[in-house]
Amino acid sequence: MFRKMELLLLFVAGLGLILAHDSQAQSGKVPSGRWGGQHINLEVSANSAAIEYDCAHGAIQGPLDIDAQGRFKLKGTHTIERGGPVRKDESASTRPALYTGSIEGETMTLTVTLSDNNEEVGTFKLVKGQTGRIFKCM
Repeated sequence: MFRKMELLLLFVAGLGLILAHDSQAQSGKVPSGRWGGQHINLEVSANSAAIEYDCAHGAIQGPLDIDAQGRFKLKGTHTIERGGPVRKDESASTRPALYTGSIEGETMTLTVTLSDNNEEVGTFKLVKGQTGRIFKCM
């Protein structure tokens, strides 16, 4: 009876360690590299990210932390672009943005919202290692 109890305790302790390891593996930082999807490219480095859309671009500065469930909420900027030549005195239309979403395996869901008026730019599905299909403004 005592031996069965010891084995059961060892099993439970081992299971606890495995579960703790899995949750730690999920938390941390958004994996560096290229992420791509329809109408979007995301290039992630250690402490920043550059986003390229069809007619816009964005940036995130600072740590790109994710929680144990793979979720993130990051502040950055979103700059609207337009086709045609750019005048010397023309300034960019850069606005504060909130980048929220989650990562599951090699897939990211990303929602972009303009912070100053809560306008949602869009929700995108991206895959790690893929190049997105972008159509720049003409």
